[in-house]
Order: sequence, then C-alpha cells, then structure tokens
Amino acid sequence: MTETQTQSQPDIEEKAPSQYINYVFFKLDPLWRRLPGEERERGKKELLEAVEGSSSEMLLRSYSMMGLRSDADFMLWRIGYDLDAFENMQSAIMKSGLGKYLTVAYSYFAIARRSVYVGEHTPGFENRRFIIPGEGNYIFVYPFVKTREWYRLPLDERQRMMNEHMQIGRKHYPTKNNTAYSFGIDDYEFILGFESESPEKFQNLMMELRESEASSYTELDTPIFTCRRRELPEILEILG
Repeated sequence: MTETQTQSQPDIEEKAPSQYINYVFFKLDPLWRRLPGEERERGKKELLEAVEGSSSEMLLRSYSMMGLRSDADFMLWRIGYDLDAFENMQSAIMKSGLGKYLTVAYSYFAIARRSVYVGEHTPGFENRRFIIPGEGNYIFVYPFVKTREWYRLPLDERQRMMNEHMQIGRKHYPTKNNTAYSFGIDDYEFILGFESESPEKFQNLMMELRESEASSYTELDTPIFTCRRRELPEILEILG
C-alpha cells in the first residue's frame, strides 16, 4: 500500500486565488411543454445566449438527469475564480424565456483545497489543489459530512484510514474524485463529484469503500445525483 504523510500546504498555495465550485440543479415546470413551439424555441435560444455570455469567465459543464430523478432535470457544473460570474450567469438564466420556467432544485457551493491527508508526492490526480475535470461520461454528485468523532481521533490514526481509502480509489481508476470543501460556507462539509465511465464502475467503487474503516465515520452522504454528460443544446432539446 502506498502511504502518505500529512503535510502543511506550501505558502505559494496560500497566495493562489480561491477556486470556487458550484453544482446547480434545475427542475423544469411541466407548463413549459404546453407553450407554442415558437415560444419554446425562442426561450431555449435566450437561455443558451445567457449561459454563453458568462461561460468565458469559468469552466462549465452540463449534465442531464432526465428519467433518472424526479426532483431535477439537468445540472450545470461551474468552476471559476470570480463569484460575480456565477451571479451574473444565474441572473441571466432566470431572466431568459426558458429560465422563467426553471426552479433551482439544489445548489451546492464549495472551494477547492488540498486535503490534509494528501502529501506532496501522492501518486495520481489526488495531489492537486485545484479541481481539473476529466472526461468521464458521468458524474456522481453528493454532499458529505463526517462525524464529530472522526475529528477527535489522532491525526495519525485518521491518516492511516485515509491511506486505505485512497488506495481503494486508485484501484478503480479512471473513476476520478473531485472533492471540494463546503465547511463554514454551506450546509455540508464537502461536496464530492466522482467522474466515471458508467454507473456500474462507480457503484463498484462505492461498494468497496463502504467496507473501509473510514466509512464508519460517515454521518451523511445523500442525496446522490447520477448525471449524464450532455452538451447544453442537446439537454434543452431533451427537455422539450
């Protein structure tokens, strides 16, 4: 097993800009589909223009959940360094013709940080402070909270369990974990986004992680969203 030792973050990282992470989930009002076709086409065009107007200021990916959940239809994964860009895009979306029929079902906000359990020389993608999305066809998003008992354990003990946890994760490559920190700025401790090639591969990882020692200190890890990567124009056509 490859082990890592806890290390402090380099000073240079403290001076780097904060990378903001947002997963925003939208639910479409069924009344939208009763509108005349021309009005719906105009509304979809307005929404695309609203997104494109702010997308140059952030990294943006879109995902469909049609047929997979009853409480959300699609999701935008937004990564940027300026909260004004997030606000401006959201405002423009909701003012668009289609946006008037959208409800924000869930919205998770977090900041990318280097884990205290990951050393400078940890193999693979886990040693990055900033989130760099991969090319998975799916992303599985969920909030995560550790028990308070976890933080009462000695740091060396937590590190030992996290070494096992990360080793399991590496066995299931290319499933890629993007962990962002919500503690103090949103309702949860972390927001996790696992990119994977299929639901089966992600489920295999989660079933093995469930038996790890660290999992016994999990307080909350739901709701879980299965999201299929789609270009936004394609998602809008699916919506109707």
